[in-house]
Amino acid sequence: MNFPLPPDCPYYLISRSMLAVTSLLKKGFANEGINTIKPAYLGVLLSLWNEDGLKANELGKRAGLEPSTMTGLLDRMERDGLVKREPDPKDRRAHRIHLTKEGVDAEVSAIKVVSSTLEKAFSTIPEKDIETTKNVLRTILLNCGKEDLK
Repeated sequence: MNFPLPPDCPYYLISRSMLAVTSLLKKGFANEGINTIKPAYLGVLLSLWNEDGLKANELGKRAGLEPSTMTGLLDRMERDGLVKREPDPKDRRAHRIHLTKEGVDAEVSAIKVVSSTLEKAFSTIPEKDIETTKNVLRTILLNCGKEDLK
């Protein structure tokens, strides 16, 4: 079986696109003076900005992260002063994740960077193609067993 060369390989294109957008996000955060937010934090932050105080396992599902990844990510976000873990009063085994004041205050600036980055990345692509791309990517996630896209 012959594999396509990198410019024709979907995996290569998806990976390179993700790295390129991540690089733009990092530059955007730096230009805005946002030193504590990393692109890897965005799934968690977007979820918490929508609904603060989620259980860690629910937050991981919404952010699309495995439990083992979530633990380390929350450790780093806590170290960077964006979130804090608090025991769940109704379940001793669980923790709820809350935004700190810094995490709440970062929302407007971070959303501005994310919006301008995505606008730049998708600027020349017709809306119908963007919708098609999102549907294809959702299908890939379904095919890979990652169908929980809430």
